[in-house]
This record gives sequence, structure tokens and C-alpha cells, in this order.
Amino acid sequence: MSASNQTEIIFYDIPLAEPEPNICWSPNTWKTRFCLNYKGLPYRTEWVEYPDIEGLCKKIGAAPTGVESDGVTPAYTLPVIYDPTTKRAISESFNIALYLDATYPGTPRLIPSGTSGLQSAFISLAMLRIIPHLVMIVTGVEIFQKLSGRSQEFFRRTREASYGMKMEEFTPKGEARVEAWKKFQKGLQLLTKHYDAAKEENGGEYLCGSNPTFADFGLAGLLHWCKAGFGADSEQWKEILELQGGRWATFVTSLDRYTKV
Repeated sequence: MSASNQTEIIFYDIPLAEPEPNICWSPNTWKTRFCLNYKGLPYRTEWVEYPDIEGLCKKIGAAPTGVESDGVTPAYTLPVIYDPTTKRAISESFNIALYLDATYPGTPRLIPSGTSGLQSAFISLAMLRIIPHLVMIVTGVEIFQKLSGRSQEFFRRTREASYGMKMEEFTPKGEARVEAWKKFQKGLQLLTKHYDAAKEENGGEYLCGSNPTFADFGLAGLLHWCKAGFGADSEQWKEILELQGGRWATFVTSLDRYTKV
């Protein structure tokens, strides 16, 4: 193993199955991928199927990120990174961003000083504006069908237990689907107001000015989740890019240089 490989951060992500392997799709892992690319840190991706996440985390010493639906059993999720330089495993995207800023201060900051509360609050807000309206559409059908057989079985078992319905019942149909799409569009429009206010204050295109930060990467990750689920050539993705006069097309394109997989 070369010296460079010995110092590369290992980034653990969830793969899709053939014919789309090694496609970053999870909104949570996207946040960390954006962060690593933005900082220009050397890293490599290791793809982990859903049923293998818990075992991996325990093996490398990555902390659980919550508890299962029983309120007791530790829950392990991705993203996770392992940094061979410090021999540390870090779980959860916000914790990873904090760690990268503290450990590699000579790289662009993800969370500017004094903005931790703003960053975490905006991520929560963005998820509330988007996830509830699209999770059953994007994850319930489009993403689920693109997972490997092992991950599909795990995903079906755990999500059906959590939501109390079959995967085939997840996606709203007819008027319910139309209404969910309208609420998603309204959610994006409400997020636009925060960017307008930020631009009026600091003149930049991002929440904290002319440079993107963790919060911007979080929203971009949610949009890329939509892209992966619906498909880059889908009518839904094209419609998203056209919303608010093409604002989100401009936003996504401005961050394209940080999307290397």
C-alpha cells in the first residue's frame, strides 16, 4: 500500500445495484461527499450494503447515530468516515463536518465560526420542507427498485416495520401524489426566501456569502437524491430545475465541481 493510500480518508457510502453501481444517491451521504470534495481532501469510497452497515460500524468503532423503533437498540447509519491519520471513525454528516474543520484547518471551512446553530437549523428546515412530501415517492419506489437484492430485503423489512405498510403501498397515487408534489414545490419556494434574504445581506449566492457551506451542501444533497430517484432525464427532475425561474438549476450547477464520485 502506498503512503498516499495509507493517509486517504475512507468514506463509506451506500451503493445502487447494476446497471447503476457507485452512484451516490443518499441525501445524507451526499452531504459528506460534498464536504470532502470541497475541502480537497484525499479520500476513497467504500460501498456498503444496508445489512452490512451495523457490522462495519462496530468493527471500526463508529458510534451509533440513534436508536431503533424500539427506543433501545442502537441504530447505525451512513455516512461514516475513517481517518487513518488520526485513527478515528466519525459518524453522522454534521459531526463529520465539524471533525474535518477541526482536523484540517488549512482547508476551506464547512461551518464558519459562529454559524453552527444556523447550519444545523437550516438542514433540519430543508429536510422538513422536502422529505415528508417526497420520501414515499422517491425512496418508496424509485430508489428501492435500484438497490441490490440484499439491500432491498433489508430495506423492505425495516421500512415496512417502521411505517406499518407494504413497500408497494408507499407511493401515493392520483390526487394524493399531485398534492404531495405541490407541497414539495411550495417547500422549495419557502427555502428560496432564505437565500434571497442572505443575498440581500451578504451579496453571495449561498447562505453565508459567496462560498458554499455545510448547509448548502445539505440542500444540494436533497436535490441530488431527487435526481437519482427520478432519473436525470425524468420529467420530475426537469421540472425541479425549472422551478422559480431556474433557481435550482443554477444552484445545483454551481456545486457540480464538488460532486466527484
